[in-house]
Amino acid sequence: MHVLGICGSLRRGSYNRMLLLAAARCLPRGWDFELLEGLDQIPPYNEDRDIVPAPATVSRLRNAIAAADALLIATPEYNASPPGALKNALDWASRPFPHNCLHAKPVAVVGASTGVFGAVWAQAELRKVLNATGATVIPSELPVATASRVFSDEGRVEDRTVAAALAAIVGELVAGISEQAA
Repeated sequence: MHVLGICGSLRRGSYNRMLLLAAARCLPRGWDFELLEGLDQIPPYNEDRDIVPAPATVSRLRNAIAAADALLIATPEYNASPPGALKNALDWASRPFPHNCLHAKPVAVVGASTGVFGAVWAQAELRKVLNATGATVIPSELPVATASRVFSDEGRVEDRTVAAALAAIVGELVAGISEQAA
């Protein structure tokens, strides 16, 4: 089975990237995890450019999502919302509606921030967007607040409560994939 991780932060050393890599270590043996790269290379959504063939970066995004058995998205929060590049990517992935690469795809959303709210609003917005696209969104939440205190310098989750919650969400995602495969 193949899980695609999408990081809403474009910063290479972001806490959300660390959160995705920690989640990958929670997957069952034999499961594959891929971290999507190039979110910043996707052009702004423009229906006039949503033609066949789609721009190359959009085709790569759609193909990566379509090839995945599930998605795990980690997002920071910018001005009480998910980052624009992440929302833009989901806008491209949501087309054509309703038969898009997100349709019926199991998705879990988590988020980390340096503030005290743990990207709660950004996660809620992403769940709303993903539900509108037809994705199968895991309802569990994981707001990782004051992320600088949660991760080691090597990017490992040091907070046992966060580690357990992350493992539980990965478990729910795995169960959702298994249910769809049955």
